[in-house]
Amino acid sequence: MSNIIAAVSTGNQISAIGIIRLSGDGCGAVAGKVFTLYNGKPLSEAPDRKLMLGELHDKSGRVIDQCMAVYSRGPHSYTGEDTVEFHCHGSPAVLAAGLEALYLAGACPAQRGEFTKRAFLNGHLDLTQAEAVIDLIEADTADAAANAAGQVGGVLQRKLAPIYDDLTNLCSHFHAVLDYPDEDIEDFGLDSYESVLKVDAKALYNLSKTYGQGRILRHGVAAAIVGRPNVGKSSLLNALAGFERVIVTDIPGTTRDTVEESVLLGSTRLRLIDTAGIRETADTVEALGVERSRKAAEEADLVIFVCDGSQPLNEEDEAIIDLCLEHENAIALINKSDLGRSVEPSDLPFMAVIPVCVKSGEGLDQLADLVDTMFEGEAPCDGSILTNARQYDAIRRAYEAMLSALQGLKLGQTPDAVLLDVETAMEAMGEVTGATVREDITARIFERFCVGK
Repeated sequence: MSNIIAAVSTGNQISAIGIIRLSGDGCGAVAGKVFTLYNGKPLSEAPDRKLMLGELHDKSGRVIDQCMAVYSRGPHSYTGEDTVEFHCHGSPAVLAAGLEALYLAGACPAQRGEFTKRAFLNGHLDLTQAEAVIDLIEADTADAAANAAGQVGGVLQRKLAPIYDDLTNLCSHFHAVLDYPDEDIEDFGLDSYESVLKVDAKALYNLSKTYGQGRILRHGVAAAIVGRPNVGKSSLLNALAGFERVIVTDIPGTTRDTVEESVLLGSTRLRLIDTAGIRETADTVEALGVERSRKAAEEADLVIFVCDGSQPLNEEDEAIIDLCLEHENAIALINKSDLGRSVEPSDLPFMAVIPVCVKSGEGLDQLADLVDTMFEGEAPCDGSILTNARQYDAIRRAYEAMLSALQGLKLGQTPDAVLLDVETAMEAMGEVTGATVREDITARIFERFCVGK
């Protein structure tokens, strides 16, 4: 019998609704010590998964809220155990008092992610689904939410299950022939499995290739804004952020370090990095900022070059353009279109050039459309995209083990040698679903969660 845990699942901010959650066999009796149904019956006798109206009491027995309670008996619950939720008015004081009363009644404080961890340990979620829960909570775009929802629904697990089954069948066939030579079992031959191994290896490769799209889906596009001083880089960041995030003055070199802000541009999450104006300078502090700007541009997913379109391009602009063109994804904005134009789009050797007026917002809609087009992934956001590094690393290792097995097959290695690679692939895949995951890895995964989830 597991201990009974309790926590507030909706945070500590004032809201219309606040939820206190309990889980553990027998939690109905503990919850019933602080909650009285209006129908006069004990909470432990309430119908399964039906909201019931009643009163929540604090540790002294005072009524602190009129709210709803729902009792879900295991195994038909989120965690697989008995669970109770109180749907209260969202006063942090009410939730804190209700939680304190539950602790005195016998519940223990829940740890970070403990509700979802119990769902995993009780077999109600595999590890792909459990990890997707926090991804869904943290999703800040519709595509990220859709992919996380698909993984919570088991899409990724269903893509891996047939591959894992194929490899299990191969290994079990070999060991059956080896261990039971007198039984009427079809002879084992690696050649008959070659086509299966190739198909499964290709499936793992295709899955691993989704991580680039998934990384951007989860973390956003790192976009470095570069240019010489006073061309409007900080003004661009402020305009896209919707508030004065960066100090803007007419004095060249105002921005002396990289400044980062996350914004939603169109349907794409951008992690905008405003950089110090790139130029030769004798100022030690500014020079450090310029070096950081160069590094930010090198490491970004997207480089946005900004120039002052009211002035001709100079040597500093040309040097920065050369730096940008070393990057795979680089676009240009000709700013200050309201002041006349001395720079034409044809003067800039970028894949896309957009005249803008950051001050008025002219051209920013075109920028949003361009970024959406550039980072629109090929794979559908249905849960089949790898979005975290741990899963990607495991799938990469599984694929490499499969390649080794196919190479061994081609070289005529003995079945037991080839199957060592097959089993290595299975172990790596098991790290994704949780079939072979170690306890320390499990603990690390659930550290991402917050209390009450």
